[in-house]
Amino acid sequence: MNWLLEPFQYAFMRQALLASLLIGTTCSLLGVYVVLRRMAFLGDAVAHTTLPGLVIAYLNHWNLFVGAIVAAVITALGIGWLSRGKRLREDTAIGVIFSGMFALGIVMISRVQSYRDFSHMLFGNVLGVTTADLVGIALVSFLVCTVLLLVNKELMLTTVDPLHGQSIGLSAERMRYLLLILLALTVVTGIQAVGVVLTTALIVTPAAAASLITRRLDRMLLLAVLFSACSSVAGLYASYYYSISSGGAIVLACTVLFGVAYLATRIHWRELPAEHDAT
Repeated sequence: MNWLLEPFQYAFMRQALLASLLIGTTCSLLGVYVVLRRMAFLGDAVAHTTLPGLVIAYLNHWNLFVGAIVAAVITALGIGWLSRGKRLREDTAIGVIFSGMFALGIVMISRVQSYRDFSHMLFGNVLGVTTADLVGIALVSFLVCTVLLLVNKELMLTTVDPLHGQSIGLSAERMRYLLLILLALTVVTGIQAVGVVLTTALIVTPAAAASLITRRLDRMLLLAVLFSACSSVAGLYASYYYSISSGGAIVLACTVLFGVAYLATRIHWRELPAEHDAT
């Protein structure tokens, strides 16, 4: 019991846990729609294209979080605009904007004396989350989760059966733009805890693990949240007791859970024919 409670005797560990749970919940809920719509690469692109926003904000002494949000929203809307009407494939639009924005960030970062100023945004530091950061994370998480709850039916229908959604008057394009903006906000929020490099994994991995176990959307959402919560707790314990990167440990825990889910489903499907023959 002492081993379990010791890490959370410290205020910074309690704040880290709360921040991880908030970010993990938001990322995993949104991640289910991202995985089902095959938009996983988009999360990675948005995460990396926040770099020029961070540099501009830093050079002008603005809030880095605001700079990242502006860059992420511009990226999301730009990808949506380029790929509208199917004239340009979405993965092609992502590749063009991703490489262009990231290159712009690299060019601009050369004006900064040290790369160290951006290390916490690139690699994350959930153990350094302040009360002000926690309030910001909570507000964005509440906003994203509320919007997802309000448009859940529309998102579900345009994700699972877009043709039927279109036939009853739902705009698949509008839902896609909304998802892009929510993804941008979620990515920027996640950057504070696990950094640009690892944010994509929090969006994709718990949702991907859940999709292996069930095809029902409601169960998939619950399992994705459960996986992200378990990964957050396990990662923080590993970070505390083994002195390793907290963000990296959380994502590795997500990856382990995905591996377990994958192996479990493989074993299950192998056993089904034998059980069927026996009956």
